[in-house]
Amino acid sequence: MNLFLSTKSERYFQVPKKRIDDNSKNFCGRTRREFLWEAGAGFTSLALGGMLGQGFLANQSLAADGVTAYTSPLAPKAAMFPAKAKTVIFLFMYGGPSHVDTFDYKPALYPLDNKTVEVKTFGRGGHRSKGRIVGPKWNFQPYGECGKYISDLFPNVGSMADDLTFLHSMTADSPLHGSAMLMMNSGKVLSGAPCLGSWVNYGLGTLNENLPGFVVMLDKTGGPISGAKNWSSGYMPAQYQGTVLRSEGPPILDLEPGELLGGGIQRSVLDHLRAENELHAAARVGNPDLAARIASYELAFQMQSSAPEAVDIDAEDEETKSLYGLDREKTADFGRKCLMARRLAERGVRFIQIYSGGNHDDNNWDAHGDLKFNHDKHAGATDLPIAGLLKDLKRRGMLDETLVVWGGEFGRQPTAEYEHTTGRDHNSYGFTMWMAGGGTKGGVSIGATDELGAEAIERPLHVKNLHATVLQLMGLDPNRLSYFHAGLDEKLVGVEGADPIWEAIA
Repeated sequence: MNLFLSTKSERYFQVPKKRIDDNSKNFCGRTRREFLWEAGAGFTSLALGGMLGQGFLANQSLAADGVTAYTSPLAPKAAMFPAKAKTVIFLFMYGGPSHVDTFDYKPALYPLDNKTVEVKTFGRGGHRSKGRIVGPKWNFQPYGECGKYISDLFPNVGSMADDLTFLHSMTADSPLHGSAMLMMNSGKVLSGAPCLGSWVNYGLGTLNENLPGFVVMLDKTGGPISGAKNWSSGYMPAQYQGTVLRSEGPPILDLEPGELLGGGIQRSVLDHLRAENELHAAARVGNPDLAARIASYELAFQMQSSAPEAVDIDAEDEETKSLYGLDREKTADFGRKCLMARRLAERGVRFIQIYSGGNHDDNNWDAHGDLKFNHDKHAGATDLPIAGLLKDLKRRGMLDETLVVWGGEFGRQPTAEYEHTTGRDHNSYGFTMWMAGGGTKGGVSIGATDELGAEAIERPLHVKNLHATVLQLMGLDPNRLSYFHAGLDEKLVGVEGADPIWEAIA
């Protein structure tokens, strides 16, 4: 087991900085060592006391006053009011899927294909007042009793149309990936704020002391731009940050004990560490990070057995694996993550985020060049697994209490970005996301963009309205849930507040 401290405890140990040379592999400007420190190794402190007050730590766990029994910040907490959902599964389509080619049917675009029209757009290419229309490359068909028109890119998801709540008038504050990713995850375009999963765990605690309360699964090609900032706990303690879980091999890096730590040796090492840390903490009663360090090692020890069991998809029958597309090469990777998400939800993990798309160019949904190649690739890898997840949750009676969210950091423009390509630039003025289960209304469409899909014109919705809706469904008042920081009662929805999307809630 790797006995790392969290990034919040770097002041106790100096992390060695490895020089980045031209031949070193790096992620978002970090060496592998630095990236694992920030994104992977932090799991050892994510509970910050998940086991304090229990087991062998019962008599040594004290709060900052040195007298009061320590209570884990991730201990289960009562909701502010009856919750409709217990778990959130956020399916993040990194790169920005095109809403007009997926779920926002715009028949006016077809006859305008390759024609230049006056339309205001704003993307990475700046402000423009006209552009060449790119007609959708796929047909749309009506699905379900609601008759929702959905692209041929998503026939399997389309079969679940009556369970989906479409948000067609989403808007964000930035058309640039880095800041838009942070906005969708944390409600802020700048780094340093806790993300949505952190707020959920801060407000409700965890239902399973042996597993992280907030789990992230990345695309096989790599993580998104801004890296671990997308699942950071920001100014909150590190126990609320996301834990990166792998879909193949050991679920968490460095979790398995080394070959020299068998036969009770590891338990002895942990007990010795505990004793030394308690001596150190005795002279520093006002520092909660020390108690957190003690507890983090114990949680990691417990996770050595609980984490592998939670993600053991070999325990599933062949019909279930096929439902998620594990028997097909194209869908197997994302399907494995979706199946793991269901298993984690069953075991009480509060917030699960799965990324489709990573790295750069056509490894994600950022279709600046060949739109058809890009979206065929990514929709083809995710359509069947997403539908399988929804169907599996529904037949197990879990969909009613599991909120599934689908979307990217923004949408795409109806016009071509370059003169001779079909690629579309970014669009934060109007795009589509959808929700399912967790107390939402199925077969409902809310808001609308203009006839070309360039801008939200009916019931504009901000990312903060989406965040407010998620918290509301989880039994948390988005305008009351706050964390005191730098003189402000900070909120996920900002100090100014935001309303949930009430018409989406059943």
